[in-house]
Amino acid sequence: MRLLHTSDWHLGQSLHQFERTYEHDRFLDWLAGTIESEQPDALLLCGDVFDNANPSSAAQRQLYRFLSAARARAPWLQVVLIGGNHDSPGRLEAPSPLFDAFGITVVGHVTRADDGRIDLDRLLVPLPDRAGRIRAWCLAVPYLRPGDVPAGDADTGYAGGVARLYRELLERALARRESGQAIIALGHCHMHGGAVSEESERRIVIGGAEALSADLFDMRLAYTALGHLHRAQTIAGRWNVRYSGSPLPMSFTEIDYPHQVVRIDLDGEKAAAIEPLRIPRAVDLLRIPPQPEPAASVLDTLAHLDLPQLPTEAQPYLEVRVRLDAPEPGLRARIEAALADKPVRLAKIETTYPGTGALGAETPALSLNDLGRLEPVTIFRRLYARQYDAEPPEPLLHAFGELLEGRADESAP
Repeated sequence: MRLLHTSDWHLGQSLHQFERTYEHDRFLDWLAGTIESEQPDALLLCGDVFDNANPSSAAQRQLYRFLSAARARAPWLQVVLIGGNHDSPGRLEAPSPLFDAFGITVVGHVTRADDGRIDLDRLLVPLPDRAGRIRAWCLAVPYLRPGDVPAGDADTGYAGGVARLYRELLERALARRESGQAIIALGHCHMHGGAVSEESERRIVIGGAEALSADLFDMRLAYTALGHLHRAQTIAGRWNVRYSGSPLPMSFTEIDYPHQVVRIDLDGEKAAAIEPLRIPRAVDLLRIPPQPEPAASVLDTLAHLDLPQLPTEAQPYLEVRVRLDAPEPGLRARIEAALADKPVRLAKIETTYPGTGALGAETPALSLNDLGRLEPVTIFRRLYARQYDAEPPEPLLHAFGELLEGRADESAP
């Protein structure tokens, strides 16, 4: 059996002021063609399908158009889709009566029976081959809010509850599977040791307690397909526990990420081969210069910028990086003049000023849009480092997280 693992599409996302429908269309066209050429039996989509809980009708049409195209090219294809922290569980699951007829299983959230127990059967999805024989079982666990998990030990809290849920699901899958059937785990979570993109990834549980250990994924699992972190990576040195990463760079900090989907070939109960399939980038991201330079040097570089002529939707996005000694009110106008008639889209101007302390010689100046994208804990870390030239201690981070959660509870209806 062959599987494809993908996640974090963020349909409907904008890069600063530019919407990205063209890029998502090119990715989805590529993925539909890849499904036709690679002939997978199942597609695993691990959350953050949409960029926000109230996606536009255009973003929803993109998803439905892709699912239709994929099934047309591979009528046998099974799709398992779990919700992420950006997604609305109810919105994802709303078309389920139609999806069921086309081999598409959507698990947006955890549900409970009248006695309060989690409905484990709903999270356990059989994966048949083209002849209808079950070849694998999928533990389809969506993004878990603290209230979604069973109670953990007093010392383990949220992480212990998540581990207990996976353990109970695995026990149920082991009881049902027959010899030769693999077990796959899906999850949308933040794993300990995972490389984070701070400008575009929301923390799932404030205060650092959201980082989970790879030990919660039993060694009997053939493969663990993860979503949430945008960099494609393995976790804890285990080749079969992976983030596929996002198909598009969500910010300029992700400009060098290796965007990919992952192909998994199962042989009985084990993964025989795991290979990344690189996604072609439809639109380039440029950082000019690579490191901040004085305004005069930057403006000269921009004036001599030579780029190929492309349609507007395919023109590269540009981040201009300038080092200043003092605010310069006319800087944007001068940059725009230098870029006049050039086939490039100015997305961001990053200005830095001489800073102090060993943690950074220069401090980026953040716009209101930048602040809106950053999590409160990230801003707190930066302010602490600026003032004390050190990372904030863990007890202080946890206290800050508790303060934020308290504010959230007070504002809840």
